[in-house]
Amino acid sequence: KNINWNYTTEPQTNLNGRRLWWPRGKVLGGCSAINAMCYTRGQVEDYDGWANAGSSGWSWNDVLPYFLKAENNERGRSEWHGVGGPFNVADLRYRNVLSETFIDGAEALGYPRNNDFNGEIQEGAGLYQVTQKDGRRCSAATAYLRPALKRPNLHVVTGALASRIEFRGTRATALRYRKSNKEHRVEVGREILLSGGAINSPQLLLLSGIGPAEQLRRLGIPVVADMQGVGGNLQDHLDICTLVEVTKPVTYDMGPIREALVGLRYLFDRSSLGSTNAAEAGAFLRSRFALPGRPDIQMHFVPALLDDHGRNKLPGRGMTIHACNLRPESRGWLALKSADPGDKPLIQPNYLAEPGDTNVLVEALKMSRDIFAAKPFMRWRGKEILPGGKTIDDAALRDFIRRKAETIYHPVGTCRMGTDKTAVVDSALKVHGVEGLRVVDASVMPTLVRGNTNAPTIMIAEKASDLITGQSLLSSGSQRTW
Repeated sequence: KNINWNYTTEPQTNLNGRRLWWPRGKVLGGCSAINAMCYTRGQVEDYDGWANAGSSGWSWNDVLPYFLKAENNERGRSEWHGVGGPFNVADLRYRNVLSETFIDGAEALGYPRNNDFNGEIQEGAGLYQVTQKDGRRCSAATAYLRPALKRPNLHVVTGALASRIEFRGTRATALRYRKSNKEHRVEVGREILLSGGAINSPQLLLLSGIGPAEQLRRLGIPVVADMQGVGGNLQDHLDICTLVEVTKPVTYDMGPIREALVGLRYLFDRSSLGSTNAAEAGAFLRSRFALPGRPDIQMHFVPALLDDHGRNKLPGRGMTIHACNLRPESRGWLALKSADPGDKPLIQPNYLAEPGDTNVLVEALKMSRDIFAAKPFMRWRGKEILPGGKTIDDAALRDFIRRKAETIYHPVGTCRMGTDKTAVVDSALKVHGVEGLRVVDASVMPTLVRGNTNAPTIMIAEKASDLITGQSLLSSGSQRTW
């Protein structure tokens, strides 16, 4: 609870009116400190799409050098990977036999085996690389902040809540924040950089008078810049799970005694079970709606029963395939509940507002079932727990999705980069309509990338550092190491 914002969405019409839990990192390093550590970048076309839609300088050739610059990949330097960067990327030290079986099962159905989801081809099934070093999590705070903590020009304040940006005209001049029930003020020398993520960054802009004027005036907030796009364009990967019993004691389902023993062993052996990210294997696959070479479904395989984010503890042993629609068409929004910075905002993802999003998830469930039914799983599998053996036709699967689909924790887009009237930042990440203010986080993504969002967010920050300091921008084929 102390390291999680624990947001809750507005009721979702297309998910039986459910309010979905949205965990977000309330800790140094943000969500990189609480995520599953999967390192994926997305597809070339994701970034070319950004550039083609008006985000000049953000094509694949523009961003690849910053992925490479950030990386210290333990596999070594290559055309697709970097070494010497602060962000450590490694192969898992420990993996479950069922994770290997998942890959074998996918391969038995004709899906290709993929040893590197971040190489030339994303499609296929394989093991995820993870953001770890020596078997321990490598968060953004571990990689970037911790080595800089002793710098005289850096002052870190924790346990504080940013409440408002002050402006003189349209120039950002100060930041107000609350700590220990007291209001504090920090004057700005050059710029303010917002890195609060897809929820907190637009919330702070709105609290500061940047956003839809009508909404701000209704809450008594003076308007600094009437910007209709702040809080809009909300996108997220919606996830649906297939759970199957396992007949032998090889899963990660465990009680408190075994959990304690695993933790104790991990203290002495960083290659033991305690080093797993749980979602060890996965796949990028194409449904019948996908374009050639463009996976639209991502799977995370977990050798344990995982229902409702793991909060619903199921008896017995089992395994889970998480499957999400990589390119949802539905768009949502975020808005202030009140002018009080302590009030959580209204979050409306509008999941499944577009019928095509449900169609892809139905296909994802069928593909998950097919993998579990493949011959390599024969020696391990028991009965299907969810959706359940009687959930057969498409109508039943759609009902299951409405009852059980959840976030896979990838909200983006609420401070969208672009040049049109609803864009919030320009291609240098400067907020339109004001001076001395930038946004540097996943909220600036115009569209979701086809994969986990941690690595792309790190890339955005790396590129932003050159934009802010005036360094010459890297281009494809060049790499400036740390």
